[in-house]
Amino acid sequence: MTHIIKNDTLEVAIDTPLENYEGSRFDWTGKISSVKFKSLPLTTIEDTESKDVNFLGKGLYNEFGITSPIGFEETPMGGWFHKIGIGLLKKEHKNYLFHRNHIIKPTSFDINYENDKIKIICKSELVNGYSYILKKEIRVSENSFTIDYSLHNTGEKKIITDEYVHNFMAINNALIGEDYTLKFPFPINPSLFDETVNNENAVEIGLDNITFNKTPEQQFFFSNLTGGKELEAEWTLTNLKANVGIKEIGNFKTDKINLWGWKHVISPELFFKISLIPGKSLEWSRKFEVFKINS
Repeated sequence: MTHIIKNDTLEVAIDTPLENYEGSRFDWTGKISSVKFKSLPLTTIEDTESKDVNFLGKGLYNEFGITSPIGFEETPMGGWFHKIGIGLLKKEHKNYLFHRNHIIKPTSFDINYENDKIKIICKSELVNGYSYILKKEIRVSENSFTIDYSLHNTGEKKIITDEYVHNFMAINNALIGEDYTLKFPFPINPSLFDETVNNENAVEIGLDNITFNKTPEQQFFFSNLTGGKELEAEWTLTNLKANVGIKEIGNFKTDKINLWGWKHVISPELFFKISLIPGKSLEWSRKFEVFKINS
């Protein structure tokens, strides 16, 4: 059942682990399926033309280990490896691809509901020397909502991975175009990007911001906007026509920010590095603030 946490300003819809999205990519704990600001939608879905909605990203879905989940390399073909926040995935191919759907053995989940927050705990079994406990709490407060994470390594091996949120943003469902500006708190140097896909030249890179001269009909993508430097984990997206903006602030430094989008969606992604020895825990958080531009 979808759980709603809200106040007079914000409404955050959260799908519980075993409902709706059932793909093997995004974390099942606290799947934020939509966010509204005074009834104005701020998020959308990955692909508006696909009918496989239970395998598509939407809202604010996060993911652990986009390039290689923990234990994948040492798992034999036909064996099982962890995808944090989901469970065990069956290894049926030599190379891991995040967009490939795998056979899943879901892990166990505990859920605690409150009016202004939800807490979900995910406990894995020990496989290939890896196991963990993931706790996620999502809460609203005035004009913001926060995602708090706690990851505890209960296994025998070191956990080395990363986590990011695939923010499927579309303020008031407006198409991406001239009304949007995406701003970062640091200078942007395109020559340091790992990859650039901007076939229509619809995306314009400024000194510290990204704008659009038209609605992009094709997908665009930029990887490693930080150039590998450790910088403030933050972005701000505004839409002049809606007169609304949203900002994500991580309580950590990031050395990797990716940006993906299409005509209907824009997704800035702040990556958080994880290196966790057995018996230790790690905590981090992401805060999202929503505001009127001229207030």
